Amino acid sequence: MAEIHITRDHALGLAAARKLAFKWAEAAEAKLGMECTYEEGKTSDVVNFERPGANGELKVTKDRFVLDAKLGFLLGAFKDRIELEIVKNLDELLQHKEPHKVFEKELARRTGSPAKPAARKKKA
Repeated sequence: MAEIHITRDHALGLAAARKLAFKWAEAAEAKLGMECTYEEGKTSDVVNFERPGANGELKVTKDRFVLDAKLGFLLGAFKDRIELEIVKNLDELLQHKEPHKVFEKELARRTGSPAKPAARKKKA
């Protein structure tokens, strides 16, 4: 099983990072067939995601994104390409002042439709 681990520091603060992560979860569900659960906490959030052949989580804090994913046999063959694409897209987003707006525009441009809402719940 191939694993992907990506860490990116940012200066967004938790509120803006939360918006961006939630938009990512919506897009992952709508465009990648992922099933996502968004768990909102006081100081950090976690997006759990899964689909046949892949699963993982995206941890969100006020100053960091940490993505850990496991790829099954078939997707594992494309690990390097998948990881490169995730890193490229994330780095591009984090260069902008309001990355969640850039994300929405780019998603609409590429697909012609907005994403559907992800399931959201508060941590206990």
